[in-house]
Amino acid sequence: MHRIELLLTFLMFMFTSTSETCTLRFNITAVRGEPFYLKYCSLAPEPKNETAVVRWYKSSGSHGRIELNSSSFPRISLYDRVLEFWPVELEDSGSYFFHMGNNTREWKLNVIGKSKHRCFAEKLLISKPVEVQKSLRVKCINTHYEKLANRTSLYKNCQEIENNKNAVLQKNAEFEDQGYYTCVYFIPHNGKLFHVTKTYNITVVGDRSKITPVLLGPKLNYVKVELGKDVKLNCSALANEKDAFYWNVWEENGKEPNVHEENVTRIRTPDGKLYASRILRIENINEKNLNFSYNCSVASEGGTDIISFVLLKKEGMVDIPGYVFTRGMIIAVLISVVVVCLVIMGVIYRVDLALFYRHFMGKDETLTAVVDEIHSLIEKSRRLIIVLSKSYMSNEVRYELESGLHEALVERKIKVILIEFTPVRDFVFFPQSLQLLKSHRVLKWNADKPPSYNSRFWKNLLYLMPAKTVKPYGAESEVLPVLSGS
Repeated sequence: MHRIELLLTFLMFMFTSTSETCTLRFNITAVRGEPFYLKYCSLAPEPKNETAVVRWYKSSGSHGRIELNSSSFPRISLYDRVLEFWPVELEDSGSYFFHMGNNTREWKLNVIGKSKHRCFAEKLLISKPVEVQKSLRVKCINTHYEKLANRTSLYKNCQEIENNKNAVLQKNAEFEDQGYYTCVYFIPHNGKLFHVTKTYNITVVGDRSKITPVLLGPKLNYVKVELGKDVKLNCSALANEKDAFYWNVWEENGKEPNVHEENVTRIRTPDGKLYASRILRIENINEKNLNFSYNCSVASEGGTDIISFVLLKKEGMVDIPGYVFTRGMIIAVLISVVVVCLVIMGVIYRVDLALFYRHFMGKDETLTAVVDEIHSLIEKSRRLIIVLSKSYMSNEVRYELESGLHEALVERKIKVILIEFTPVRDFVFFPQSLQLLKSHRVLKWNADKPPSYNSRFWKNLLYLMPAKTVKPYGAESEVLPVLSGS
């Protein structure tokens, strides 16, 4: 019995040592910029043959195999049954062959780069889950390079762990111990310093004992939606790692085409609890989706829990057909254009519109003028019409003119209408107060071509006069004002 145990121990030691130093796998992945080796080992006894020559080859595509040697490839070292790269680069990817007598072996090498902003390659991580409060042990061991390294360090998340001389971590696991642990071997070679890395992804999990799964939230949920829109129903649960978590979306006639179940998302909290969530996405909601119970279930050996979601149509939501919206927009634009046109026409034809309004409404401003017999003729007037001519501007009428202007500009009891029979530039004396008149109260008379009755001149003059009710046609003959050149 003792001999059997000794034999098993020897075989385990031999296998462990061989697997650590010999390259047994066919597909090999190496990290760019680090030393790398391929080593041939035969588990079967080999006959002694001192004349056997070791040769290494690399496949070169259409050109066949190329024999490797240190003189042609300065980054390569060959000794015994080992092929070393100092260091390995991306162009070294390919197939490699070992020949020694009748013994042959092939490897396929893939060289990758390290992750950006990290000290390790994610594709070469060694995952190692550890249960909380259980033993966590990380020890840096590399049989091939350990004897060549002058220093070995242990890093956590690319930061060197202080006070760690032996590159060993051993403690009871806590949740904050979770992270990436990298063993770095510093190796001098031909005057240069290289480093080899090996990284473990340590995850700390909580108590793995089974729990009864439970869904979070009310057992019945009413969700108000709009027809034609999309909605996402989120179902969350406190569950175990392998619990069944799904939506019941099947009907008698098959699955609804606009209902889609997304993948499960799991999150482990620092205290070890596992929360899972799964979304049901309903696109382009129709009447068939309303008032239907969508059930979410989580099940395990400990039990099953179910919650339901029912879609309800939002009240007061009335969809406006596209053609109604288009017509409404066209009508709104047309109304805006019409309003703008009316405003422009009102500005251009404001005098005609005012006269038409007076005629239509029968407005008579003369009815509110209070006549006082004790006032002078000028004080009783509502308008002062000044026909600017050389005869009118004689010395005899200056007092009358200045009295009228005083009533108009100072007392503001009457309004002044100035008719330029003669241009202002022809007068030596011209009252400065007349220059204060507004431009629309100054009318120009063309003596060479007197205006007709329906001309703009007579309309403007009538517009400036007080409003008065017009008597029916034929009741009284109309008398047109006549201006003479005297």
